[in-house]
Amino acid sequence: MTDQEPAQEPAEGLSARDRAVLALERRAWPGPGAKERAVREELGMVPVRYYQLLNALLDDPRALAHDPITVNRLRRVRESRRDER
Repeated sequence: MTDQEPAQEPAEGLSARDRAVLALERRAWPGPGAKERAVREELGMVPVRYYQLLNALLDDPRALAHDPITVNRLRRVRESRRDER
């Protein structure tokens, strides 16, 4: 790749990590701690970083195009939490 060539991205524009974050968020969790454990084991990141990435994805139009149901649900949750503050 030369300096003038753009980095190759998947067709929908999201990285594999971004798609994995959204996929993890779609799943149902049996109890407290299960999701955070999956974040560490499956994605190899600490939960704080996971939630930072997830929050940024909620504002990314590519994430909305990739998984509108999950992104819109999480946007509603985020807004209701902001309203409670």
